[in-house]
Amino acid sequence: MHRTISVDPSSGTSFSTIQSAIDSVPSNNHNWISIYIKAGVYNEQVKIPPDKGFIRLNGEGMGKTSVVWGAHDTMLTSSTFESMADNIVVSGITFVNSYNYPPSTNKNPVKPAVAAKISGDKSAFYECGFLGYQDTLLDDAGRHYFNYCYIEGATDFIFGGGQSIYEKCSIKVNVGEKVSGSIGFIAAQARASSNDDGGFVFKQCNVTGNGKAFLARAWKPYSRVIYYNSFLSEIVVPQGWDAWNYVGHENQITFADDQCQGPGSDKSNRVKWEKNLSPEELQLFTSNSYIDNDGWMHKIPLNI
Repeated sequence: MHRTISVDPSSGTSFSTIQSAIDSVPSNNHNWISIYIKAGVYNEQVKIPPDKGFIRLNGEGMGKTSVVWGAHDTMLTSSTFESMADNIVVSGITFVNSYNYPPSTNKNPVKPAVAAKISGDKSAFYECGFLGYQDTLLDDAGRHYFNYCYIEGATDFIFGGGQSIYEKCSIKVNVGEKVSGSIGFIAAQARASSNDDGGFVFKQCNVTGNGKAFLARAWKPYSRVIYYNSFLSEIVVPQGWDAWNYVGHENQITFADDQCQGPGSDKSNRVKWEKNLSPEELQLFTSNSYIDNDGWMHKIPLNI
């Protein structure tokens, strides 16, 4: 039997905050625990510490169950949601960093303001939202799977050293007028060496928004980002990619878009150093085995 606990501020028999429910999970937990979170806006920072794995957070739907906080300045402490444990599953929750969001009405100066930081291994997110402006989603470390998620931002808003597949996700660039004349950057991946398995794969995703943006820029010297069979709207700049601080070392960077559609998928003016992956390499990176060589995704209890 899987244990289920509830978060419902209106009930006298449930936890009133998400954090208090997580705190009730025993240290070194190895049995799946489902935390059901009633629809509503939860104004709190939520942290899953490293010793509290095998948690499934179940909201009532993207945009219905929301966690909102407005910390900023340092990506290490500003995240609205931080998951440090292995074996974590989240569904139906939107995470918002409100410091610069929404940019159309927010007058704060632009600073790093993280909506979610994912540092544990074997973590999956289904139908979740991540809303921010700069540094929205810190895909920090470990193997991660994002399915039917919505991610919004302007600058490096999917960033980190994670080894992740984003499948059928909606990626919205929202540069707006907050930084006049600016160009956005969707991803900033931090693969640090040739032996690093990290990389971001965007598979059957939908990339839209306003303004203009690069598909990615290299945060670390062996950065790896692949868009596959995705729709790329006109917001994508023709050159596609930016080497950032690694100009002259582009041969170490793996940036590629393959079998994509939409006006932003025209590769005729892409940077010359964009990688042309072989069919075998594409299969390696775009199949779930890239992040699931030990079968952890098949062990996720989807019915709790």
